[in-house]
Amino acid sequence: QVQLVESGGGLVQAGGSLRLSCAASRTIFSINTMNWYRQASGKQRELVASVTRGGTTNYADSVKGRFTISRDNAKNTVYLQMNSLKPEDTAVYYCNVRFSPPPTYVEVEVWGQGTLVTVSS
Repeated sequence: QVQLVESGGGLVQAGGSLRLSCAASRTIFSINTMNWYRQASGKQRELVASVTRGGTTNYADSVKGRFTISRDNAKNTVYLQMNSLKPEDTAVYYCNVRFSPPPTYVEVEVWGQGTLVTVSS
Protein backbone atom coordinates (compact mmCIF):
# COMPACT_ATOMS: atom_id res chain seq x y z
CA GLN A 1 0.00 0.00 0.00
CA VAL A 2 1.53 3.28 -1.07
CA GLN A 3 1.75 6.05 1.49
CA LEU A 4 2.05 9.80 1.02
CA VAL A 5 4.00 11.96 3.45
CA GLU A 6 3.60 15.73 3.38
CA SER A 7 6.03 18.25 4.78
CA GLY A 8 6.74 21.96 4.63
CA GLY A 9 3.82 23.41 6.54
CA GLY A 10 4.24 25.96 9.28
CA LEU A 11 3.59 29.50 10.41
CA VAL A 12 4.30 32.38 8.05
CA GLN A 13 3.39 36.04 7.90
CA ALA A 14 1.05 37.38 5.25
CA GLY A 15 2.92 37.97 2.03
CA GLY A 16 5.39 35.20 2.75
CA SER A 17 6.04 31.91 1.00
CA LEU A 18 6.07 28.21 1.79
CA ARG A 19 6.75 25.12 -0.26
CA LEU A 20 4.87 21.95 0.54
CA SER A 21 6.22 18.56 -0.46
CA CYS A 22 4.43 15.24 -0.79
CA ALA A 23 6.56 12.14 -1.18
CA ALA A 24 5.23 8.74 -2.10
CA SER A 25 6.66 5.70 -0.35
CA ARG A 26 7.21 3.98 -3.69
CA THR A 27 6.84 4.64 -7.37
CA ILE A 28 3.20 4.95 -8.38
CA PHE A 29 2.40 3.76 -11.86
CA SER A 30 -0.52 4.83 -14.00
CA ILE A 31 -1.04 8.13 -12.18
CA ASN A 32 -4.01 10.09 -13.41
CA THR A 33 -3.71 13.20 -11.28
CA MET A 34 -1.72 14.50 -8.33
CA ASN A 35 -3.61 17.02 -6.26
CA TRP A 36 -3.40 19.36 -3.32
CA TYR A 37 -6.52 19.97 -1.25
CA ARG A 38 -7.00 22.13 1.80
CA GLN A 39 -9.49 22.28 4.61
CA ALA A 40 -9.90 25.32 6.78
CA SER A 41 -11.48 25.06 10.19
CA GLY A 42 -15.24 24.69 9.89
CA LYS A 43 -15.15 24.48 6.10
CA GLN A 44 -15.31 21.73 3.51
CA ARG A 45 -12.19 20.36 1.90
CA GLU A 46 -11.48 22.08 -1.40
CA LEU A 47 -9.25 21.35 -4.36
CA VAL A 48 -6.40 23.84 -4.56
CA ALA A 49 -4.28 22.58 -7.44
CA SER A 50 -3.84 19.54 -9.64
CA VAL A 51 -1.44 18.23 -12.24
CA THR A 52 -2.35 15.51 -14.72
CA ARG A 53 -0.21 12.70 -16.09
CA GLY A 54 0.41 14.84 -19.13
CA GLY A 55 1.50 17.81 -17.06
CA THR A 56 -1.61 19.95 -17.36
CA THR A 57 -2.16 22.04 -14.26
CA ASN A 58 -5.31 23.51 -12.80
CA TYR A 59 -5.81 25.88 -9.89
CA ALA A 60 -8.62 27.16 -7.75
CA ASP A 61 -9.46 30.75 -8.63
CA SER A 62 -8.46 31.84 -5.13
CA VAL A 63 -4.83 30.76 -5.63
CA LYS A 64 -4.23 31.42 -9.33
CA GLY A 65 -1.09 33.44 -9.87
CA ARG A 66 0.16 32.73 -6.33
CA PHE A 67 0.48 28.94 -6.09
CA THR A 68 2.37 26.58 -8.39
CA ILE A 69 2.07 22.80 -8.44
CA SER A 70 4.92 20.72 -9.81
CA ARG A 71 6.11 17.14 -9.77
CA ASP A 72 9.42 15.31 -9.76
CA ASN A 73 8.79 11.84 -11.14
CA ALA A 74 12.28 10.64 -10.26
CA LYS A 75 11.66 11.45 -6.61
CA ASN A 76 7.99 10.38 -6.58
CA THR A 77 7.22 13.79 -5.17
CA VAL A 78 4.73 16.56 -5.85
CA TYR A 79 5.23 20.11 -4.64
CA LEU A 80 3.08 23.14 -3.97
CA GLN A 81 4.90 26.45 -4.03
CA MET A 82 2.80 29.05 -2.24
CA ASN A 83 3.67 32.73 -2.62
CA SER A 84 1.98 35.92 -1.47
CA LEU A 85 0.22 34.00 1.25
CA LYS A 86 -2.91 35.44 2.82
CA PRO A 87 -4.55 34.72 6.18
CA GLU A 88 -7.41 33.05 4.29
CA ASP A 89 -4.92 30.45 3.03
CA THR A 90 -4.71 29.10 6.57
CA ALA A 91 -5.76 25.45 6.47
CA VAL A 92 -4.60 21.87 6.66
CA TYR A 93 -3.21 20.95 3.26
CA TYR A 94 -3.59 17.41 1.98
CA CYS A 95 -1.83 15.64 -0.85
CA ASN A 96 -3.93 13.28 -2.98
CA VAL A 97 -2.97 10.96 -5.82
CA ARG A 98 -5.40 9.19 -8.14
CA PHE A 99 -4.09 6.28 -10.17
CA SER A 100 -5.30 3.23 -12.04
CA PRO A 101 -3.16 0.21 -11.19
CA PRO A 102 -3.20 -3.06 -13.10
CA PRO A 103 -4.74 -5.51 -13.52
CA THR A 104 -8.14 -3.87 -13.06
CA TYR A 105 -7.13 -0.29 -13.97
CA VAL A 106 -9.94 0.91 -11.71
CA GLU A 107 -9.06 4.33 -10.34
CA VAL A 108 -8.06 4.43 -6.71
CA GLU A 109 -6.86 7.31 -4.57
CA VAL A 110 -4.52 7.76 -1.65
CA TRP A 111 -4.29 10.67 0.79
CA GLY A 112 -1.53 12.09 2.90
CA GLN A 113 -1.96 12.88 6.57
CA GLY A 114 -2.08 16.63 6.06
CA THR A 115 0.20 19.50 6.99
CA LEU A 116 -0.93 22.67 8.72
CA VAL A 117 -0.29 26.05 7.12
CA THR A 118 -0.98 29.10 9.28
CA VAL A 119 -0.73 32.59 7.80
CA SER A 120 -0.70 35.44 10.29
CA SER A 121 -1.86 38.95 9.43
